[in-house]
Amino acid sequence: MRRVVVVGGGISGLAAAWELAGGDNSVVVLESTARLGGALRSEPFGGRTVDTGPDGFLGRRPEALDLCREIGLGHALVPIAGRGAGVWVRGRVRPLPEGLALGIPTRFWPASRAGVLGLRGQLGLARDLVLPRPDVRGPIGDRSIGPLVARKLGQRVTDRLVDPLIGGIHAGSVDDMSAAATFPPLLTAADKRGSLMRALRNEVSPPSDDAPPLFWALEGGMASLVSHLAAALAARGVEIRCGTPVEGLERHGGGWAVTAGGTSSEADAVVLAVPAPAASRLLQAHDDEAASLLSHIPYASVTLVTVCVPVDALASPLVGTGFLVPRRSPPGPGGEPLAVTACTYLSQKWPHLAVEGEVLLRASVGRFGDDRARSWSDVELVHRVWEELAVLMGVTGEPPASMVARWPEAFPQYRVHHLLRTTGVESAVARLGGIAVAGSAYRGVGIPACIASGKAAARAIT
Repeated sequence: MRRVVVVGGGISGLAAAWELAGGDNSVVVLESTARLGGALRSEPFGGRTVDTGPDGFLGRRPEALDLCREIGLGHALVPIAGRGAGVWVRGRVRPLPEGLALGIPTRFWPASRAGVLGLRGQLGLARDLVLPRPDVRGPIGDRSIGPLVARKLGQRVTDRLVDPLIGGIHAGSVDDMSAAATFPPLLTAADKRGSLMRALRNEVSPPSDDAPPLFWALEGGMASLVSHLAAALAARGVEIRCGTPVEGLERHGGGWAVTAGGTSSEADAVVLAVPAPAASRLLQAHDDEAASLLSHIPYASVTLVTVCVPVDALASPLVGTGFLVPRRSPPGPGGEPLAVTACTYLSQKWPHLAVEGEVLLRASVGRFGDDRARSWSDVELVHRVWEELAVLMGVTGEPPASMVARWPEAFPQYRVHHLLRTTGVESAVARLGGIAVAGSAYRGVGIPACIASGKAAARAIT
């Protein structure tokens, strides 16, 4: 039997183990904490099972849907119920215009009439159609999303649409975010002559009414994916050890010796499905180039505050699935920058969370460069979020029942030329032989991308 050790029991590591399980492989998963799943966690709250990390996954990629069906969770898949979202600009939540591609307008009139951009933003869009700005950089491998869109469509578009959406997904800023790593069609469209909106419209497929749901959740929460996958792995003979941090990685003959819990065990191959700093530490003695590349991937911290709000505490009925808060919004209570970056209407987004007479809201706090929430207690954090929600959406009364989930250093930042860094890491570990890396630090932060990363790492060592 070929012995493989998977370091890390998040969804990437579990997906790698699933790909390796069976056949001639003897697989062991080592997880440093007391529970599997990483950010995929669910807790009882308000009589429901509510996710404290990702609340759903993208349906346009097949990896998560396929995995759920493979392990017998197909019956628990829940399609998204609500449509549309908003952005808080000019004093209120306004619907995002139709025809956006990850926040970038592809059509003039819907974006112009939405009331989001104002006159200055409308002029930027009009110029792109009538007198588009040429690309002064020429074809290069990567670009920063923010400056690229600002030059073509105007800074107002970047600040009020692109940064809240793309930046919000990654808890970062599009000012230095890699277009190649986060939205490759933008690079292709920017290299073409003429209007960026027109070129981007030709690069992306518009959603159709008969298209499958864009997002999916699980009725038992995302933790049910972890528990079902762990049970399926055990049934295939995979050994899973929680509370077992890996302390070292050494060469041993043609394979590796993995030190965990004070004991060393041999492995023919290893998958490092851990955050970049942990992978850097384990690889330092074997390839300083890979370790250095990994150590320079920055991370952002995010805190999620979930509240159960009576309907009569809302100033008006909720529309869509939530709203975004631009980074450069006017100051909030006390004259400080707003801490809330987005608010999701969980009970409107997912039908299995709906309860008559109340709504379930989840506010996101923190982004790269804003770590204020770390210094606030849970009580202070909930009070601050409630004060800001009163400004943003008009909630009234005292803060209701709440649940706080803190995710320190959870979002890797994909800066310009991130894919070059990733390729460098992957090439370096491939030269070592019998080792591969996986996780959100490389080629995507969503659940489907992490599953794909884990399976790709498993294939790389077989």
